[in-house]
Amino acid sequence: MNAAQYGKQHQIRKQNEHIERQMTPTHQRQPPGQGTLRKTITWLFIIISMLYILYSSNLLLTNHRQDCSDFFTEENLKTLVPLLNSSSASRSLDKKQQNPTLRLPQKSQRYNTELKHIVFGIAASSSLWEQRKNYIKLWWRPRETRGVVWLDNSVKTRRNEGLPEIKISGNTSTFKYTNRQGKRSALRISRVVSETVRLGMKDVRWLVMGDDDTVFVVENVVRILSKYDHRQFYYIGSSSESHVQNIFFSYAMAYGGGGFAISYPLAKELEKMQDRCIQRYPGLYGSDDRIQACMAELGVPLTRETGFHQYDVYGDLLGLLAAHPVAPLVSLHHIDVVDPIFPDMSRVRALHHLFQSIKLDSASIMQQSICYDKKRSWSISVSWGYVVQILRGVISPRELEMPTRTFLNWYRRADYTAYAFNTRPVTKHPCQKPYIYYMSTTKYDRAKKQTVGVYSRYKALHPSCRWKIDSPERIDHIVVLKRPDNLRWQKSPRRDCCRVLPSSKSSTMYLWIGNCQGGEISKF
Repeated sequence: MNAAQYGKQHQIRKQNEHIERQMTPTHQRQPPGQGTLRKTITWLFIIISMLYILYSSNLLLTNHRQDCSDFFTEENLKTLVPLLNSSSASRSLDKKQQNPTLRLPQKSQRYNTELKHIVFGIAASSSLWEQRKNYIKLWWRPRETRGVVWLDNSVKTRRNEGLPEIKISGNTSTFKYTNRQGKRSALRISRVVSETVRLGMKDVRWLVMGDDDTVFVVENVVRILSKYDHRQFYYIGSSSESHVQNIFFSYAMAYGGGGFAISYPLAKELEKMQDRCIQRYPGLYGSDDRIQACMAELGVPLTRETGFHQYDVYGDLLGLLAAHPVAPLVSLHHIDVVDPIFPDMSRVRALHHLFQSIKLDSASIMQQSICYDKKRSWSISVSWGYVVQILRGVISPRELEMPTRTFLNWYRRADYTAYAFNTRPVTKHPCQKPYIYYMSTTKYDRAKKQTVGVYSRYKALHPSCRWKIDSPERIDHIVVLKRPDNLRWQKSPRRDCCRVLPSSKSSTMYLWIGNCQGGEISKF
């Protein structure tokens, strides 16, 4: 093929291509809207496919849940309670799975501990036994309470004296003690826990340690310990009232005079290692810091209960007891150091007098209530079973629940910075010196199912006052009415409310103490 022929054919081919391009718009172009329709059909197909896939997946999941319905048994629900309580999990359960028969009862927070499950270990001194055994008689219940008094030497005993069994502590002469300010008796006292465990008593849940001058409210000991699982490791107590003491020893230590409790499994672990442990701490001062050192080695922290009272103070306990924390009163200590809690009585007689109220309503003893006499502009603070105070003017509950400094710190100084809690002066103004009414008599009215306590004014001198407010001096007696509430500590802690009742006698005031009603608060 020559060049002329090749060029001619190439020209013919280009003409044919031009003709085809001209024919495409009239013979091959899509009609208007046909491209949009194709896209719509394509997306519709994709959506239908996705819906089908989701529908198929839902069927698979539903069948799986039905096949696994046997898994949601009462046994397995115990481990799934947190999930079942969540809103998302609750929505995913069908009606069959929400059947009331599968609901588990709320777990009890109490462990039915009774007095028979508690063993008291009391550290005592033979030289002080004749005096201090009278404190033990106040709270000890023969044939009910269980425990042992551990002495350094033998003492004379009498039959039917109403005291615990007496035992002599083991020899500690081989143990090191290098603290020059303390006494070697700390070694003996610290081993009371181990020696009590070695007695092998049966059906024991808790060991409670105390001194011979510690007075326990045993009903409240039971109430406190019933909150805790005795099968676990617990070391329960409280710190000192003295900030300096807590700094010098430890805020992590339970003070032995105020008493402390150790769960029995922990006591057995302590017994295995205590003798070796205390050998590692010859420089410590007392027994309770040695206990805490061994607890630190066991890795068990202090669980605080503010009702255990060391009372590292001097003087009058009125300020502390009249503003007791909202917690059960468990113990009192240093009875020989502080003044009698009721004036004009011996220490033993004053405590015996207090136990009249404890026997009627141990759960409420020393619990504070606050109310106001609006007509006479009086602020009233009640420490049930112990004392009532009336003050002129309006003092807020925030101030009244703060202890007044009727006492000195452990170093006999009037230093308000030396305490481990907030305090306030006894009075900010001469007119606001409180009028004090101590419990005189108390009884239980069976017909009305309430306690009736009569509180009589303590006749102390008061400074002259120019305020145009009625003087509480006109009130000689206050009658306090209250129903016992043995279950109060199974509810959230709250102060009782107080109301001033009408009185036909100008020299007598009537007060009602009880659970707060809805919306009821302490305000003027």
